[in-house]
Amino acid sequence: MISDKMQELVSTSSLIRAMFEEGKRLSAIYGEDNVFDFSLGNPNLEPPENIKNSIIEILNDESPNYVHGYMNNSGYEDVREAIASFLNKKHSLNLSHDNIVMTCGAAGGLNIIFKTLLNPCDEVIVFAPYFGEYNNYVENFQGNLVVVSPDLTTFEPDLTELEKKITQKTKAIIINTPNNPTGVVYSEDLIKRLSDLLEKKQQEFNTSIYLISDEPYREIVYDGVNVPCILNYYKNSLIGYSYSKSLSLPGERIGYIVANSDMDDFSDFMAALNVANRILGFVNAPSLFQRVVAKALDSEVDINLYKKNRDLLYNHLVKIGFECIKPQGAFYLFPKALIEDDVKFADEAKKFNLLIVPGSSFGCPGYFRLSYCISYDKIEKSLDAFTKLANMYLK
Repeated sequence: MISDKMQELVSTSSLIRAMFEEGKRLSAIYGEDNVFDFSLGNPNLEPPENIKNSIIEILNDESPNYVHGYMNNSGYEDVREAIASFLNKKHSLNLSHDNIVMTCGAAGGLNIIFKTLLNPCDEVIVFAPYFGEYNNYVENFQGNLVVVSPDLTTFEPDLTELEKKITQKTKAIIINTPNNPTGVVYSEDLIKRLSDLLEKKQQEFNTSIYLISDEPYREIVYDGVNVPCILNYYKNSLIGYSYSKSLSLPGERIGYIVANSDMDDFSDFMAALNVANRILGFVNAPSLFQRVVAKALDSEVDINLYKKNRDLLYNHLVKIGFECIKPQGAFYLFPKALIEDDVKFADEAKKFNLLIVPGSSFGCPGYFRLSYCISYDKIEKSLDAFTKLANMYLK
């Protein structure tokens, strides 16, 4: 018999994944071309060409033991140094390999951060809407997730409510910008005000409060929007990064953590991340793809294709009566549902072979998420289905 906790988790397994499976079921009935699956953030763009070339070059030119063998739990030193140099140039930082731990994607990175930071009942604050797996990642280490309510006008963090919810037990704040599910990018002014607030609260409680920026979508931004680097604004800051979206490599599970050199107990923190990577069973990030990303630091996918998808879908939804913030980044829309019950609304959408994810999955009921990292043709074909869905409610 599996554990009581796992029985509970299995019964409440990810609604996003459940929708993905529902898409496969409907495709078998109606044909794949007639099912419009907006559920999963699975990039549809091909990785840059030099990714494949780099894999071939590495396998041909380097010894198998060097490519596939163990290394320091934090990752290859030369790979970490290359990433540090890249970040220094891009964000005017002063990093070295000592600031970086290679991880099994951003998810693996968040788990080793929480293993490093959390004592039982410590609190981690998130801003709704937020990526639902944060609940599980924090609970893995007996922490408590504290949710700050959304500002439904801007979907930016409500710093007034945040100030009220920071306590002696607050260990970390998670921000996600560009945001999943809204596509909002937090401005430099907001980051400065957030940093000032956290500095004040650290002094008030005589504690360290860590600001974690979860950044798998950092490179996917539109219309010249800038994503501020938090390492330049707050000393107890760190970034969890993933190449899953920026290089269309979600299945390769490759990313990194970069920590601010000025943070409290920096040396102990980095040593703990290294050990956490090992004892949680990751051991180290995938060796081959550490080598690959080091050769592809200047590479990127063509985000203009995502922008084209965004504009087509956003403009149509607004035209037919949906309320929605226009995303500045990532590849999601987060419209307001046309009825209060977003779960029921998502069920109704299935009647038109539309697979959408209720906002309740992101701590924000009354809305729904659409992932537009699918083909332009599929989005174009789906527009009539959205119109029919809207006509059920908007007379």
